[in-house]
Amino acid sequence: MTRVITFGTFDVFHIGHVNMLVRAAEMGDHLTVGVSSDALNFSKKGRYPVYREEHRMAIVKSLACVDEVFVEESLELKGQYIKDHAADVLVMGDDWAGKFDHWGDLCEVVYLPRTAEVSTTDIIQSIREDLN
Repeated sequence: MTRVITFGTFDVFHIGHVNMLVRAAEMGDHLTVGVSSDALNFSKKGRYPVYREEHRMAIVKSLACVDEVFVEESLELKGQYIKDHAADVLVMGDDWAGKFDHWGDLCEVVYLPRTAEVSTTDIIQSIREDLN
């Protein structure tokens, strides 16, 4: 059995998220998803997600392609998460290309292309502009 792991915030869930998770699931038999905690998202992006972590986790877990979901508390713990979930493949979006290559000693590292023309940041910005 090939176990795949991926990570993300999955805020304002959109087709890009669906595409990424479906493609990641197709790379193995079991897909585990680490959903960034609210605090981790704040430390990465300087803002809290629109949806609370438990809601984002429920959305991701509801997808047929996802087998397991957990809270990602820290970027520095990725190696431990890979070990804890016995992952054979780490899948990330190509916006992270090269940034996780050092985990190649624990598992295969694959970067998938992002869905063109869709971005959570852009969606949130567009909504803010429409409100003003």
